[in-house]
Amino acid sequence: MKVRSEMALHADELPIDGALVRALLDRDLPEHAGLPLAPLRAAGSTNALFRLGDDLLVRLPRQPGGGESILKEARLAPLLAAALPVAVPEVVAVGGPGFGYPEHWSVTRWLAGEHPTCAGLGRRAAPERLALAEDLADVVRALREVDVPEPVDGELRWYRGGALNDFDVSVRHYLALCRGIRGLDLDLDKAEAMWEKALALPGAAEPGPDRWFHGDLVAENLLVADGRLAAVLDLGAVSVGDPTVDLHGAWEVLDAPARNRFAARLGVDEAEWLRGRAWALGIALGALSYYWESMPGRRSDRLAMARNVLTD
Repeated sequence: MKVRSEMALHADELPIDGALVRALLDRDLPEHAGLPLAPLRAAGSTNALFRLGDDLLVRLPRQPGGGESILKEARLAPLLAAALPVAVPEVVAVGGPGFGYPEHWSVTRWLAGEHPTCAGLGRRAAPERLALAEDLADVVRALREVDVPEPVDGELRWYRGGALNDFDVSVRHYLALCRGIRGLDLDLDKAEAMWEKALALPGAAEPGPDRWFHGDLVAENLLVADGRLAAVLDLGAVSVGDPTVDLHGAWEVLDAPARNRFAARLGVDEAEWLRGRAWALGIALGALSYYWESMPGRRSDRLAMARNVLTD
């Protein structure tokens, strides 16, 4: 079974195929070795994903060092499962390196549901978006209410929990790269002006108080079922810091009325809301500049996010 999980996305991409996954399973989890195994077309940029039978998912880091996130997820999953009002992936087992593959990998429970679609630019309230806004706000609030450890371990720090101004050099780089993308239909002059204005916002120069945050609450990391948010995926980015970045997905999955509902339910002030919008802009530009050719689905999602920001 020499089928790659998906095309290579990174310069340092680790070779992963079905034969490797089967060998790792046979060695570390022989009780699951006989189950059908199939690569998922919707694999993410961090992990290659393989469906294992009907109820399990195998996740293997795409890049060197990614095994640390696998181990981190395994430690945090029980804490987050108890704290959040929606499901998170249950880690069934963690496997070790082998057969030339250098990283830890995991098997999690399969969670049912569909990813929400990206919101358009319309101003009419969609009931399903309003419901998602409420559920997403409840998840962000629940994360912020989890006790923060003292001291905070270094593995729980990430740039997305830092000050907005610390992201400036990266965003300038993303803007320059985006200006070189042929066919990118986005007002980059307006984006640059909006970013520069955001750097002067209250709270932009220093991070706020430490809180737990997910860091990547976008469509590909959310599952909805029966019109409500059912699960939050990919816990590898969960960190402690300024949680403002957890607002950024609102500009991808929520329309304008739903964003208003989300902000009101969460109780954020205007300065935090505008900093969250700036995070959305910067993150969208980063994804567009990096995944423009390699991930058309993500390109489409982040383009929707950027356009929602610029028309907000």
